[in-house]
Amino acid sequence: MLNVSRAAVLAAFLLALPLLAPAHERDAGQADDRLVDKFTRFAGSRSNAESLVNGLRNDQEVKLTSSTQGSATFTPKTDKMGFGNVNIALTLARATLAEQGIKHPTPDQIEAALNGGTITNRAGKQVVLKGILTQRASGMGWGKIAQANGFKLGELMRHHGDFRHHRHHAEFKHHRHHHAEFRHHDREDFHKVRFERNDRPHRVERVERPEKVERAERPERPERGRRG
Repeated sequence: MLNVSRAAVLAAFLLALPLLAPAHERDAGQADDRLVDKFTRFAGSRSNAESLVNGLRNDQEVKLTSSTQGSATFTPKTDKMGFGNVNIALTLARATLAEQGIKHPTPDQIEAALNGGTITNRAGKQVVLKGILTQRASGMGWGKIAQANGFKLGELMRHHGDFRHHRHHAEFKHHRHHHAEFRHHDREDFHKVRFERNDRPHRVERVERPEKVERAERPERPERGRRG
């Protein structure tokens, strides 16, 4: 009887294991989604962003395609990376290209920013990039890599590196704009009320009543003559 109870408990535990795994996987999936959302514009499409994040995260081949700017296929120079390192690497790559006047890079330019290569900047000058991942693979820390590319890592990540709140950034900007607009109209209404209040006609002062005229004193009555 005891063995049957133990077998039942063990079976229940084993059945519960598959239910515990998705919670961890779901957290990882959410982090992936946030990184993909953040770098979709930089990568040119959501599928390109997914390939970048998955490639750096799992040390897999990255495939970037564009209908007008060609394609690129490469393997990251680094080993598997955590979400934080993937975020830093892509943030530095994006900043490096932006420094050259490139805000919408081609697949080849993204590969050069990560693995190294030659690009043509916005001014038409050829520039050799060492590659963020190549520098990382050589043993350099993120701070040194940022410094070598002309950035301060703390400042860069503070302004552009927080992927956790990236999805809510547009909603925050909309709320801030709406709040400022409300305050502007509210201020206008306030001044309008004050103007209307000051525009009221002044109260007419009451005319002073004329002073009361004193009555003339009556003449003294003459005394009657006494009888003899």
